[in-house]
Amino acid sequence: MYRRIRDLREDKDLNQTQVAKILGMSQTGYSKYETGENDLPTAILIKLADFYDVSIDYLLNRTDKQEMNK
Repeated sequence: MYRRIRDLREDKDLNQTQVAKILGMSQTGYSKYETGENDLPTAILIKLADFYDVSIDYLLNRTDKQEMNK
């Protein structure tokens, strides 16, 4: 899961500070999500899925399909 949020961030040419600002948190706090040091809270998981326009299942490695069911 943590690799996916890093890959999505890098695919958009964003750094951790930029994503952290979007989420309303510090870069250090966000970095701990990418490294797996801290688990992703549900609210952050939802924000990331919405921001990257992917399904939560994709972020959680439950599917390789990025698209959300609409």
